[in-house]
Amino acid sequence: MKISGSYQMACSPEQAYALLQDPEALARCMPGCESLDRIGENEYAMKMKMALAAFSGLFEGKVRIADTKPPQSFRLIVEGSGRVGFMKGEGLLNLSAQNGGTEVAYEGDVHVGGTIAAVGQRLLDSTAKVMIKRFFDKLGEGASARA
Repeated sequence: MKISGSYQMACSPEQAYALLQDPEALARCMPGCESLDRIGENEYAMKMKMALAAFSGLFEGKVRIADTKPPQSFRLIVEGSGRVGFMKGEGLLNLSAQNGGTEVAYEGDVHVGGTIAAVGQRLLDSTAKVMIKRFFDKLGEGASARA
């Protein structure tokens, strides 16, 4: 499944980049995230509760940040598995100054398997869009609070 979009943040690219690299901020903003603990350089162990249609469960996995080019871009690599299946995703985030703030443009691929893949592509697409919107809305609130 391909994902892409953009979000406007009310802060500088440097502030937005720092916020997107902050594991505490990320854990607060990711829907269902229970923990995000550093296990290495730019690598984190993650626990997340996920609910999709009639399926729900705890996912455990890793989040890795790669190809960092502060404050313009970085690659986010996520993988997790749980009782209801697995997911792997990779995305590129590009930050640019826009209208006194920062536009965060993202694009990537997400692969799911197991029971969770049985819910259908349309439901997965719409759920991914809702989760991304919630993430950026909460992140934007954090950026506004810091400003």
